[in-house]
Amino acid sequence: MAEYPKNLEEFEAMFPTDAACRDYLCQIRWPNGFCCPRCGGERAYPIGSVLYQCAKCRYQMSVIAGTIFQDTHKPLTMWFRAIWWITGQKNGVSALGLKRILGMGSYQTAWSWLHKMRTAMVRPGRERLTGVVEVDESYVGGEKPRKRGRGAEGKALVVVAVEDKADKGIGRIRMAVVPDASARSLTPFVKASVQEGCTVRTDGWHGYDGLRSSGYNRIVERKDSCVGDKPLKLAHLAVSLLKRWLLGTHQGAASHEHLAYYLDEFVFRFNRRTSTHRGLLFLRLLQNSVLGAPLPYKKIVKHVRGPKSLNHNI
Repeated sequence: MAEYPKNLEEFEAMFPTDAACRDYLCQIRWPNGFCCPRCGGERAYPIGSVLYQCAKCRYQMSVIAGTIFQDTHKPLTMWFRAIWWITGQKNGVSALGLKRILGMGSYQTAWSWLHKMRTAMVRPGRERLTGVVEVDESYVGGEKPRKRGRGAEGKALVVVAVEDKADKGIGRIRMAVVPDASARSLTPFVKASVQEGCTVRTDGWHGYDGLRSSGYNRIVERKDSCVGDKPLKLAHLAVSLLKRWLLGTHQGAASHEHLAYYLDEFVFRFNRRTSTHRGLLFLRLLQNSVLGAPLPYKKIVKHVRGPKSLNHNI
């Protein structure tokens, strides 16, 4: 594992230039040493700020190609400062806060950077939840809905899975936005979030009826419940913390079109809430940033309502 800075002084000493940042990304991307994708050569030398040229076939490649940094016009030192700042803030940062701390001239740039880094907070192939897991749904935004499973105007339906660690309390969590509370939406979430063979605790909603046939042991906590009821205490606590976080850090301004990005960040922070090594979080997010796919700005705003959606301050 690559060395990581333990504090701000070490961070500034490790990454004073773009070349230092590039070399660090090279260590992360090729932990076993450089390997040319064209000829398999094991030696390369740097060209410019992000390029490497194979010493054998002279093929040139960028260390940021295929990552969230791809096509950036900003220096890598600024990206590294942004990731250090974001992982160092316990409750997260807003786009306006990031713009101010980095001295960015554009709010749009800060906003898109945050969404790119939120996608990197989901590690590819991450382990699913195990043991006893509570699963429930809740509406985010607006007042209490009329009927369960039919959706509600101005609200987003979020499903949450929470590990029950008994006397240790809440373990890891997973969250996702779903179109409705049907089995067609809930079962795939459980399969993606919980290891088969585990015990899933739910209420009596029929959207979970297919879990047993999908390889899970199901415990029904209460049969006559509706969205907004609180029979599943751990799941309800996780959702309450989510809503408090959205209101406190983002002033409740996260649009439904981009809510999934915010859920990724909340889950990342919640599952690492007890970590005392902020530098390790910095390294983990950098590693995920290299593993993740590029996220162009046009893709981020593709499903936003109206031409002035950036004014949502998300």
